Amino acid sequence: MSMQKQTSVDKSQPSATDSAKDTARVTGKGPGRPQRPRLFSSRVTWLDRWIARKLLQVAGDPPISLALWDGVAVKQPPEAPVAKLRYWERSALLKTIANDELYWGDLYSNGQVEVEGDLTEFIEAMYKSTEAHGHGGWIRHLLWWLGNRRILNTQPKAKENIYHHYDIGNDFYKLWLDKEEMQYTCAYYPDPNISLEQAQVAKLHHVCRKLQLKPGDTVVEAGCGWGGLARFMARNYGVNVKAYNISREQVEHARKVAEEEGLSDQVEYVLDDYRNITGEYDVFVSVGMLEHVGARHYPVLGQVINRCLKPEGRGLIHTIGRNKARPMNAWIERRIFPGAYPPSLKEMMDIFEPGGLSVLDVENLRMHYARTLYDWRTRYEENIDEITELMDESFVRAWRLYLAGSEAAFTTGQLQLFQVVFARTDNNQLPWSRAHLYSDKASVRAIHHEKKDG
Repeated sequence: MSMQKQTSVDKSQPSATDSAKDTARVTGKGPGRPQRPRLFSSRVTWLDRWIARKLLQVAGDPPISLALWDGVAVKQPPEAPVAKLRYWERSALLKTIANDELYWGDLYSNGQVEVEGDLTEFIEAMYKSTEAHGHGGWIRHLLWWLGNRRILNTQPKAKENIYHHYDIGNDFYKLWLDKEEMQYTCAYYPDPNISLEQAQVAKLHHVCRKLQLKPGDTVVEAGCGWGGLARFMARNYGVNVKAYNISREQVEHARKVAEEEGLSDQVEYVLDDYRNITGEYDVFVSVGMLEHVGARHYPVLGQVINRCLKPEGRGLIHTIGRNKARPMNAWIERRIFPGAYPPSLKEMMDIFEPGGLSVLDVENLRMHYARTLYDWRTRYEENIDEITELMDESFVRAWRLYLAGSEAAFTTGQLQLFQVVFARTDNNQLPWSRAHLYSDKASVRAIHHEKKDG
């Protein structure tokens, strides 16, 4: 997929897509459907309508209206449809039949299908209807399996996968992530009315409290993003952090900010794979990295944790997951997040069991991630003009679909968000309750200082 915009924009002329941009968040359109020849010369036949009706039937007759390139609904729509789906070309209809999970995202990105109405609500309706009525027969399952062939995460391939998603430009992410620590992971909303910035800071404190950080602790972080958690731990909890990441752009940004904030003596950012972590540490933490590891590599990650964690060490893994093992949506894996895989809790035990690591606490923040995605999607649309100047139209539409679809996946339970706290089996230095998670920051720091001084 071409991502970088190749032509400059003449800002002196009014954009032909301004009106579409104004309504993008509501309609799911914009920054305008890519201009392409429409096959209006191709008459809609009875077979086209029959195929379209079959698509609705296989999906469980969701509460939507479906029209083809002549603009006429293929069947009587429900009284209050959630959204209107329109196909502009016969080829798009046929590709949907071949493998909707793999191709539908491309069709939307390229403007061959259009959604009128809230995009997240449309996807939610499709998820709920499909789950309630099954996924079709054996041919449908075969096509689904072919479209979901795995992208492996060997060490060289992992670099390529990460570059595809994270090294597309820091300026792009700055437009819609939080301004506080630039976190591209689930925020935490103890109060549903707080801002995205406040929720991301709350998430960072939530992670640090679960890890029982105290001044002087040594921490190793696997997959550090733009370095916000490492700096936060050093700045607010007095620890020393060594953070590993294979995204060159993210590491360069993290080092620059750490130097500007005077934290370079406490935080070291290493441009390397998690498999090459060395040394011993009081704490292991990984937030939003496990999705890129792949289940077949979990025993290796467990070995890394086992060799680097001190006898009384503790750790936390924060990851997107599922209730039941199933691959990532094929389109997201192949177009947005190459190699991504959200594990079940059962699969995650392949990290902990072989090395004698005990799971101490599991929290599911599914609805917090849905809210995070809502806030990201809102900011994405608010900054759509700047994003359109950076990226081409297909990219803009693809990421709109990715954000809306991810939000829908969390609201409908297709995806979960697990925070798993662990320690060695014979480590008895454990909290007696969860009270430390909900104390204010000042009291937590005071307790840690008393322990150190004592």
